[in-house]
Amino acid sequence: MGTDFLEKTAQIEKRYEELSGMLADPEVISDQNRWRMLMKESADLAPIVDAVGRLRRAVEDEREAQDLLQDEDPEMHELARLQLAEAQESIEREELQIRRLLLPKDPNDEKNVMLEIRAGVGGEEAGLFAADLMRMYTRYAERTGWSSEVLTLQDTGLGGVKEAVLQITGKGAYSRLKYESGIHRVQRVPATESGGRIHTSAATVAVLPEAESVEVEIRPQDLRIDTYRSGGAGGQHVNKTESAIRITHLPTGIVVSCQNERSQIQNRETAMKMLQARLYDYYASQKNDEYTQNRRSQVGSGDRSERIRTYNFPQSRVTDHRINMTMYQLELFMDGDIQEMLDALMLADEAQRLAHSLE
Repeated sequence: MGTDFLEKTAQIEKRYEELSGMLADPEVISDQNRWRMLMKESADLAPIVDAVGRLRRAVEDEREAQDLLQDEDPEMHELARLQLAEAQESIEREELQIRRLLLPKDPNDEKNVMLEIRAGVGGEEAGLFAADLMRMYTRYAERTGWSSEVLTLQDTGLGGVKEAVLQITGKGAYSRLKYESGIHRVQRVPATESGGRIHTSAATVAVLPEAESVEVEIRPQDLRIDTYRSGGAGGQHVNKTESAIRITHLPTGIVVSCQNERSQIQNRETAMKMLQARLYDYYASQKNDEYTQNRRSQVGSGDRSERIRTYNFPQSRVTDHRINMTMYQLELFMDGDIQEMLDALMLADEAQRLAHSLE
């Protein structure tokens, strides 16, 4: 245990004691907003303080065992040796746990997400694969007890998807799905291929934390809002009414559009929600060094240009290239049974960030 580590734990214990006193102060209790804020901070520190307490007890047990090793009685010597081994194992375990608890938390982890899926290279087959990915994430949301809503959808007319944006709402949605950003590659025989040849196609996925309006300042003068007629299926209303909305954020050049709703007002609200998420991610990555470093230190950078996974249908396998993990029940995976892969990615991410913290 280094000096910095011991100083950090001592500061945390001191702060926890301060919070305990403040939370019992009638003046603080009367201010509910402040009380809730301090209560959350105390709850966040409690697991660390508990682990520090266990670590101190293990260190004391180690000292006692070392003293007993000086005893000439063979039985006491053997007892001390066992106690020393157990204490050292506890010290190692608790120190690791404390370091894990001290890892910086992603402030977006508890947020809902905007999940964007776009067909990449591969023509119509890429669009069909994008539709498969859209269903996979929708089914995963159902399995997890979350809700999902299609905010915008541009189909290919043959069952495929050019572009889709899903809003997935649920506790910790971003913490699990943030590792899905990147290029997803598929290898399979297209339904339109009579020769039975395996084609390789791709789709890109971007996962953005949903932003509240208070987190992103959007000035009306920075927006260009265009209306146009919706395309695709939808009957006469879609073709004759300019209900679709395209919003351009002039300072950044970010463009969002929505044509799913029948009402122009509804399309505008949905487009603004998408714009808030994109701007939040854009400004955070531009201005916040800690946020940027956090993204770089994760398993995968969240970059859409990074190939993260291959879905091989002839061999019924899916391989994540970031952690070299392969699973062989592709049909279940495409039906939303992806938790095992996400768990492995979260563990690998934690291990990587822990290694960085120890350097």
